[in-house]
Amino acid sequence: MTITETPRLPESAGKFVPVQTRSERPASFAPEDFPQPTGREVDWKYAPIKKLAPLFEDAAGDGSVTVEVAGPSEVRTGTLAPGEAPRGTGFTPEGRAEAIASKYATATHIVIPADASLDAPVYVRVTGAGAQTRDLVHLVLQAESNSTATIVVEHSGSALVSENVEILVEDGANLDVIAIHEWDDDAVHTGAHQAAIGKDATLKHTLVTFGGNVVRVNPSLHLNGAGAEGIAKGLYFSDAGQHFEHQVYIDHAGERTTSDVNYKGALQGDGARAVWIGDVLIRPTAVGTQSYEQNRNLVLSNGARADSIPNLEIETGDIAGAGHASATGRFEQEQLFYLMARGIDELTARRLVVHGFLNEIVQSISVPEVQERMRETLERELEASTEAMMAASAV
Repeated sequence: MTITETPRLPESAGKFVPVQTRSERPASFAPEDFPQPTGREVDWKYAPIKKLAPLFEDAAGDGSVTVEVAGPSEVRTGTLAPGEAPRGTGFTPEGRAEAIASKYATATHIVIPADASLDAPVYVRVTGAGAQTRDLVHLVLQAESNSTATIVVEHSGSALVSENVEILVEDGANLDVIAIHEWDDDAVHTGAHQAAIGKDATLKHTLVTFGGNVVRVNPSLHLNGAGAEGIAKGLYFSDAGQHFEHQVYIDHAGERTTSDVNYKGALQGDGARAVWIGDVLIRPTAVGTQSYEQNRNLVLSNGARADSIPNLEIETGDIAGAGHASATGRFEQEQLFYLMARGIDELTARRLVVHGFLNEIVQSISVPEVQERMRETLERELEASTEAMMAASAV
């Protein structure tokens, strides 16, 4: 089971032809095949390149980031060297940072055995030791045929890190991956999640981002097998000075495949930034496909900015349906007035409105204790940022 090969950059009569669609991006395991990003490239033009620059150096990491795994006894764990199968069967780097992490990092390999149905989540804890360090991480999450499991990947501490997450969902498997980013405020993280989903298999992939200075995580779900299903959820709250970026790619290759993408975020504070780009490709072989993607952003204060760009590429006319939606709006003063007119103070009213907006994604988290923790974290973020905003406006 492999990802459909991505074509190289086209050339015509010796002239460079720029990438026209998401499916044309180059893919290689060799870092030298990717030039140093400058910020002018289509996939880097929104990113803070200077902060990410150390992760473009073709050098090994310093080992400062630790990876710990805890879960039911049925789970098998181990390591995989670069090039050691099944590593690389579901992940091909599409950028320089990804290729460098793939070249140097020893992968943590987590296997859900065939036909197993785990009654508790597997927890993967990725912990940084300091923002002055530089490290590389590669995870291989493998759900063998007809297995069912949930894997929670938690990020904490401070770090400058590039992370690859390779997800292999074999035929008939049902895997739920929840990646939570609660880095310290000075952390810089770029990550690529790539999933290969087999026949009649399902992957639910959820990204939650609250912490970090720069967090750029790009998930790609490749629906290779007939009847494969991909569900991609995202939740983020960007505060003053934080840059959170997600470039989601859904690749429908198998027939009768289904995808549902729903990302929601809130932004508050000077310099708060969110970038979301959603690309869906429905290949000629993906007849009978059903696909929908959406992104919603709530801007709570001046000085915050959200970029939201949905794209849909259809190469067959025989589909069940496809669509996309994007909306970015400011905080509705009418809602605030309605709540305050009923005796609710302004601080509480603001928090209630944001909770109502984001709660759809929080409720979709399948692990109750994680869901509750995300509610508490969101409450702390809202309280701190709203108090800071109101104090600034009172000056």
